[in-house]
Amino acid sequence: MTVLEKSAPATTVPVRGRRSVAWLLTAGLVTALVVLIPVAAGTGAYPVPVADVLASVLHRIGLGGTELDRIAESVLWNVRFPRIVLALLVGASLGCAGALMQGVFGNPLAEPGVIGVSSGAAVGAVAAIALGLNFLGTWTVPALAFFAGLATVLLVYAMARSGGRTEVVTLILTGIAVNAFAGALIGLFLFFADTAAINQITFWQLGSLSQATWPKVLAVLPCAALGLAVAPLYARRLDLLALGERPARHLGVDVERLRIVLVLVIALLTAAAVSVSGIIGFVGLVVPHLLRMAAGPGHRFLLPGSALLGALVLLAADLTARTVAEPAELPLGVLTALLGSPFFFWLLRRTRRRQGGWA
Repeated sequence: MTVLEKSAPATTVPVRGRRSVAWLLTAGLVTALVVLIPVAAGTGAYPVPVADVLASVLHRIGLGGTELDRIAESVLWNVRFPRIVLALLVGASLGCAGALMQGVFGNPLAEPGVIGVSSGAAVGAVAAIALGLNFLGTWTVPALAFFAGLATVLLVYAMARSGGRTEVVTLILTGIAVNAFAGALIGLFLFFADTAAINQITFWQLGSLSQATWPKVLAVLPCAALGLAVAPLYARRLDLLALGERPARHLGVDVERLRIVLVLVIALLTAAAVSVSGIIGFVGLVVPHLLRMAAGPGHRFLLPGSALLGALVLLAADLTARTVAEPAELPLGVLTALLGSPFFFWLLRRTRRRQGGWA
């Protein structure tokens, strides 16, 4: 009997009640985003009133409004809005990837970094910085991070596969080994890098959206949109997989194919996010679990809901990171780790008390 089979009775909330909660949560998350976006756009070293933010947006889309002075327009459209959109894309990608990861592995403690995509992307970025590679201009670091992350996931999956099947435990252990190897490679690059490269590598590893630009938004958008569009299509099969591998196969689910496809989707979402923001931990762990506690384990809501809440959490975290210690800016990855680590310990203890069951 699997962990999920053991814990199935714990989620016997009436279906109608779960749907009502899901609709209320969706409305609440959308409302919170609508409120937070103009607030984040107007807050910073150069404050812009929310009314002026809305007027500038309306003017840009041709629905009236007024054009602001040159400095305010530049701050909003060249600095703040690219950063906000990137935070929404990165947060949505990490949140959805975390929900997929926990569904595929059947474990609420799983998160995208387990299969090596984050550490693999880090190796690609660190190699580009330490070796001074610049063959794609400003795109060199994000491009190498993205492809290294994808390649690492494919390597982990190939190494964990045996006899035409991939066991979850083997996949996780292989991911741990590859993460350790990637950490060693990053250490070697840091050892041989010069001071300027070390500073850049350190900043990238800590995670930040301070270098956000519209070209970076456009670089992430196709991968994030594809992954976020594909993920909900597998919600029903993930619900069936939650019953256990054997029951899922009897109900027509090709478990191995499902895992391959979803691991690739997880890699696509996470590698795209990490390539432009650096390593930002705990979003993919905390966000799906909070929603599962509130609305149950059904993936029809959990996947899009995790994208919405991930976007909201990362936007709020980025706003905090750039304002709480003005004029300095806290590394975003450090802030999410500070907030996410205590939650992880609480989650670990809670899961152990329930003998490994879902929350």
